Amino acid sequence: MTALEYRGVGFEYPDAHVALVDVTLAFGAGTLTVVTGSSGSGKSTLLRAANGLVPHSSGGTFRGDVIVAGRSTRDHRPRDLVDVVGFVHQDPEAQFVVDHVEADLAFALENLGVDPPAMRRRVEEALDMLGVAHLRDRDPATLSGGERQRCAIAGALVAQPQVLVLDEPTSQLDPQGADDVVAALVRLNHDLGTTIVIAEHRLDRIAAFADRCLVLDRGRVVADGVPRDVLGDYAGAPMVTRLGNKLGWDPLPLTVKEARAHAGAGRARSHGAAADISPPADVDVLVRARGAGVTFDGVAALVALDLTVRAGSVVALLGRNGAGTTTALRALAGLVRTTGTVERPARVGYVPQDPNALLHATTVRDEVRTTARLLRMDHTGIDRWIDRVGLRASADRHPRDLSGGERQRVAVAAVAVGEPRLLLLDEPTRGMDAPSRDALANAIAEHARGGGAVVLATHDVELAARVAHEVVVLGDGEVVAAGDARSVLSGSMFAPAVLRLYPPALTLDEIERID
Repeated sequence: MTALEYRGVGFEYPDAHVALVDVTLAFGAGTLTVVTGSSGSGKSTLLRAANGLVPHSSGGTFRGDVIVAGRSTRDHRPRDLVDVVGFVHQDPEAQFVVDHVEADLAFALENLGVDPPAMRRRVEEALDMLGVAHLRDRDPATLSGGERQRCAIAGALVAQPQVLVLDEPTSQLDPQGADDVVAALVRLNHDLGTTIVIAEHRLDRIAAFADRCLVLDRGRVVADGVPRDVLGDYAGAPMVTRLGNKLGWDPLPLTVKEARAHAGAGRARSHGAAADISPPADVDVLVRARGAGVTFDGVAALVALDLTVRAGSVVALLGRNGAGTTTALRALAGLVRTTGTVERPARVGYVPQDPNALLHATTVRDEVRTTARLLRMDHTGIDRWIDRVGLRASADRHPRDLSGGERQRVAVAAVAVGEPRLLLLDEPTRGMDAPSRDALANAIAEHARGGGAVVLATHDVELAARVAHEVVVLGDGEVVAAGDARSVLSGSMFAPAVLRLYPPALTLDEIERID
């Protein structure tokens, strides 16, 4: 039985950008499918077509047909399909309509005419399943990005749709939160038979549970099959799969557990890592926090942070959602009122978690040029930064017409072109594909080598392992661990896959050979 079907679907946005080309797919009832591909490949458009957001809310030119639970999206608008298909946006900020989490979850059920006892039960079940019951009385605007993401997923579940479509549902989640969300989705799929379609770049957790994997490129489906076959030579494959490729394992693993069976007693030979090289103690201090604290509405969000960042260093702030990493960045940037002291002798550039907060110009090039113009700088660095983040082909497009990962890169370029010595990046790899993450890692390392420094708040432990000299772990606003990346990441829930399998190696590049 087919739950969702695409029949020769093609789509062009109003700016003439071709997003989908002759897509014909059928998703069986009760299946779990992962959709991946480079940023801008058409993943979000494919998903938005499942409930009629494309074309009813986007405009543009639509061809073909999409049938969900027997209803054509040509004849049914998104509001007519809410009872059969649930949709979770790439940007959870866009999903809330009520400034109260529990009331927002109940909103859709009220519109569906669900009776109060059933409504209360469904809301409670969704809150429990996503682990957000403690947030029921909060305003979504006051939550961390990951907390909003989990509440948005809960909001899609309350209607108990036959088909659930999720766009990057783990992009802002800490490792434990991502595991919990994946476990909830797998439970829905296995126990209730919900058909699930997920667009993801972070495949490490979900690939092993998927029945099927699709890869999109320039609006076309270029690979379709079981995950182990499709991801074998894919650049964005789980780290353990890439490790298996490097070491010639067969079959290729999708999980750390499968990789352990191959690894056995083998040892990795390491040939050095950036995390082992810290800047000398006598180089410039670019920011120093002493006893820095931040309180919101009487609740401590950051407690007595002591942190010194010197030229040439990269510091990663880790912690579960709501632990205070974003607050710490904003304190270092001077964007929140802070107790204690924060000294900033160097120019600071801050890229927020939500890139949309920075994007106001009509083209990517104008967005980057605006920073240079406001700072009265030479414009020669504009194209250099557009190239550095891999957006030359999109330089004349409107930033808000780009994918989430592409918008993130525009925001990074728009801030970095101002040449701040200290760059503060909040979840910089959100929505980024593997090549973009590689480009960002190289840009971070180059910035540090050039006499700057970077502090990044991230849940991307592979990025932290690759670029950070120092790792600071926060919990409830307090520093619970700090030190060089290798020692802090070892044995923690934040440990990257390579470190779990072949300590003390942190990254795939450190694996020279297995003895």
